Amino acid sequence: MTRVLRYTLLTLLLIAGLAGVLIYSLTWRPDAKETLQVACTAKAPTLLAGQALKVMTWNVQYLAGKRYVFWNDLARGDDVGPTAEDMAFSLDEVARVIRDEQPDLVLLQELDDGAKASDYQNQLKLLQERLADLYPCSTAAFDWKADFVPEPPIYGSVGRQLATLSRYQIEHAERLQLPVPAANLISRQFQPKNALLVSYLPLSDGGQLAVLNTHLDRVIAPDDSVSAQVAAIGNVLDRYESRGTPWLIGGDFNLLPLGQYQRLPKEQRTPYSADSALHLLWDKYPMIPTNNEASGIDRAHWLTHYPNDPGLNGPDRTVDYLFYSPRIKRVEATVRQDDTLRISDHLPVIARFLLPAAP
Repeated sequence: MTRVLRYTLLTLLLIAGLAGVLIYSLTWRPDAKETLQVACTAKAPTLLAGQALKVMTWNVQYLAGKRYVFWNDLARGDDVGPTAEDMAFSLDEVARVIRDEQPDLVLLQELDDGAKASDYQNQLKLLQERLADLYPCSTAAFDWKADFVPEPPIYGSVGRQLATLSRYQIEHAERLQLPVPAANLISRQFQPKNALLVSYLPLSDGGQLAVLNTHLDRVIAPDDSVSAQVAAIGNVLDRYESRGTPWLIGGDFNLLPLGQYQRLPKEQRTPYSADSALHLLWDKYPMIPTNNEASGIDRAHWLTHYPNDPGLNGPDRTVDYLFYSPRIKRVEATVRQDDTLRISDHLPVIARFLLPAAP
């Protein structure tokens, strides 16, 4: 080996090593299971066995509102971030809807913290300031985080959170990592890392309620990663069920119910599959909305997603759900549509349940 060639190889190895160190320092590698901080600003009551419980799940789209078509939307627009004015408006509107509904538990997806696109806001903190009197307890977990993403539409930091607000005491919380979609070693470091945010609420009879919050990303084309993530969620729920622990999960699953795939125009079907991976959950556990509701005669009432697409003038699909243990009884449920169409590209799903009575 000549001296020049040896020098060139050493230089390349040095550059590769420096690049690896830089990538490692800029990105985030969460553990498979992490204990989270629970914040309680006041003494919160304990859930009573057998009581009614009102729950809302809502992807608030980092408070961006509906005046944009973003670069990562299915319609592939040019927008990279909302204005401060639009985020302020959406923040007030999200707070208004939550305060009007006053659910006992609020499961939120896509709240930014430290992201360039949303002007580095801590959006959970901003929302808590408006709702502190209703929700003394909260916990949150990142599902996308990096100090710098070298992709031109982003070209800066990302920080996206799941957050759960509770009127009742949260005993402890944890983050459970879901399977990560396949990608090359470098790009994988900068991608979202979907997870479950699990909050454990003590019950007056000595038991506990497990409340799970999640957000699954929309894939570019159907692949095995979605099924792997839903299967992993199912395994977690199966463990709670086998222990006799009542549970419920809400979030943006980015998957269609039975029958909606065929109703979408062909150009809107791209991210989905006719055989929805969500069947791994609905085959075993009750779902809100049910398949009959989401694809029946009144299906328009159960649409939860209004994509950022100039060709659409309203919600056209259901991708947000609540699943719950058969030990819990559904009392009523709805999707709040009338006054939420301009707040986010998702609509809040709201349900009232009865918790299991004490043994």
